Amino acid sequence: MKDLTPQKIVKELDKYIISQKNAKKSVAIALRNRWRRQQVDQDIRDEINPNNIILIGSTGVGKTEISRRLSLLVGAPFVKVEASKFTEVGYVGRDVESMVRDLVAFSVKQVKVQKENEVQDKALRNANKRILELLFPKPKKESFSDQELDRMEKTRDKLKKKFKNKEFEDKEIKIMARSKPMPMMQVMGPAGMDDLTSNLQDMMDNLAPKKKKSKYVKVSEARELFVKEESEKLIDMDEVVKLAVSRAEQSGIIFLDEIDKIAGQGSSSGPDVSREGVQRDILPIVEGSIVNTKFGQVKTDHVLFISAGAFHVCKPSDLIPELQGRFPIRVEMDDLTNDDFVKILLRPKNALIKQYQALMMSEGVDLEFRKDAIKEIAKISTDLNHKMENIGARRLHTVMTSLLDEILFDEANNKGSKKIIITKSFVTNKLKNISDDEDLRRYIL
Repeated sequence: MKDLTPQKIVKELDKYIISQKNAKKSVAIALRNRWRRQQVDQDIRDEINPNNIILIGSTGVGKTEISRRLSLLVGAPFVKVEASKFTEVGYVGRDVESMVRDLVAFSVKQVKVQKENEVQDKALRNANKRILELLFPKPKKESFSDQELDRMEKTRDKLKKKFKNKEFEDKEIKIMARSKPMPMMQVMGPAGMDDLTSNLQDMMDNLAPKKKKSKYVKVSEARELFVKEESEKLIDMDEVVKLAVSRAEQSGIIFLDEIDKIAGQGSSSGPDVSREGVQRDILPIVEGSIVNTKFGQVKTDHVLFISAGAFHVCKPSDLIPELQGRFPIRVEMDDLTNDDFVKILLRPKNALIKQYQALMMSEGVDLEFRKDAIKEIAKISTDLNHKMENIGARRLHTVMTSLLDEILFDEANNKGSKKIIITKSFVTNKLKNISDDEDLRRYIL
């Protein structure tokens, strides 16, 4: 994280997300401040609270994509949750504390993988020893003479060299593997008691006897199973949980998507009452509170919250004032233009055109898009967003699917290599009816 400066964070996000300079900058500063806080003296460190961010923009402009890329970019515990999944305490649905439990569970898994990587070499050595004993068991000394034992040992050494050269990878051996017990019962706890339900389920699973069953597997498969078993023996889970909880508290990030769906409009009855209740339940989590999880108590005082919403039918000011105050940084996302659509089709590492080219290359088809064809696809997508509901960059997916449907359908039957060039006239002729005909537009959202 030390080398991940705000400029580098923005540069990494630029590889996948077009435009949205202000949003990238705000997120980059917030992430860098997480590292800066860890470097200050202890007496002031606890006083530095994260500046939570709210991203405001229509659908398809990159809000969720920013969260996806952040989760891959930062090594910190990160979870993305939908605010619309939560319900007020007393209603059927997930309670808001489950987002913190998800964060800690992710952190535990993350630290466990890190610890497994640290002991990987030793686990591999132990696994290979176990496989060697199964492939070439040591002879019992009392059953053979010294000369026979020497001869067997030399033979065993030769076979060991072959084993190291992976000449026995496809040979089947008999191992005793842990069988996964079928759950005796599914525990259904009361509404809003996710953690209690999880603990009860774990307890019931632990009561089931740990059985092992013999089975024949290839040496390569046995190695994977043994490495996993040996890694678990070498890892101290108490240390893993302690470190994971600390990371979740000090460096955790929760991306709260669709926050506009819980914003009421001042009604005293109907669904707005429950929405406001969810906001009141989220408030103490964002402010800082203690949440009980199966890994122990977790403080949320220094967890960074990044929320996002389209706010089509409501405004950020429709959130309760206390919750608004806990998201001091507001970033307005830019609407995507025709030029942005052209860049989205070409520049990102996961650009849509690159995806379709890779898909068709698996069939031996070289798919080439002319520049004027790409501009025409962007123009038609922009026009459709103006004439219909504006769904941002997602419109490109629907337009590209309609454009290439016949190619995707027919080319699987053709054998051999082939080149297909997508021109402007091809795009115009294929999509002319859809862009002009009001009735046909409904077929592409």
